Amino acid sequence: MTSEMISKAVASIRERGEFKAKIGLVLGSGLGNFVDTLSETTRIPFSEIPGFPVSTVAGHSGEIVHGYLDGIPVLVNSGRVHFYEGYSLDQVVYPVRVLRALGVETILLTNAAGSIRKTYAPGDLMLITSLLNQTGRSVYEPDPEPEHIFEPQLLKKIARIASQASISLKAGSYAGLNGPSYETPAEIRFLRLKQADAVGMSTVHESMAAFQAGMQVIGISCLTNYAAGILDQPLNHEEVIETGLRVREDFATLLTEVIKAISV
Repeated sequence: MTSEMISKAVASIRERGEFKAKIGLVLGSGLGNFVDTLSETTRIPFSEIPGFPVSTVAGHSGEIVHGYLDGIPVLVNSGRVHFYEGYSLDQVVYPVRVLRALGVETILLTNAAGSIRKTYAPGDLMLITSLLNQTGRSVYEPDPEPEHIFEPQLLKKIARIASQASISLKAGSYAGLNGPSYETPAEIRFLRLKQADAVGMSTVHESMAAFQAGMQVIGISCLTNYAAGILDQPLNHEEVIETGLRVREDFATLLTEVIKAISV
């Protein structure tokens, strides 16, 4: 998307309210309930914003929300689109670029992911420390992808925040694949050899686009299921949504404490 289209999107959004904040979030499958903790919210469906792609996946409400968390202004993309929905890579990262144009300096990207490690159980939250791009595509083409999107000092700070809030927070590498089908057991064995800890179908390109735009990037996965082959049972999207709902209290608490800490 061109800078002109982004400017049109920002102008359209600002016609509906202030929509200005230094902290932004992208909420993944089953995690949209966090917006209910905000006060004085103003919401705009993605379909009403120029250039915004519209999600077709269950668990993604598809709206941009401006609200306040204990007086702190935040912008939230409640829902996202994925490459497998038929959108271009440029369209997938467009909402993140619009958040940047609206003034966001720090972005929290969340997702539902499958655990590749038995010690990381469904319901656990995982702080993303590195990315493994297995999509065969990059918003950085032809430039090399960055190695350190997630700042080590910021990762340590978030780990301390979780500990102080008595929230168990794992840490690990997130592997991003294209989808839409879940990975095969053979693919999971391959990813384990690549030292991935969780796998999903989003976040990788959004992280790169946000970093490229000068934003500070934080990634948090809600581990909703074991990846294929870890347990002898089939995978399904309903489990993803159900687990997201089950852990929403801890998830909301963690996001709240992180937002308070980075807003200072």
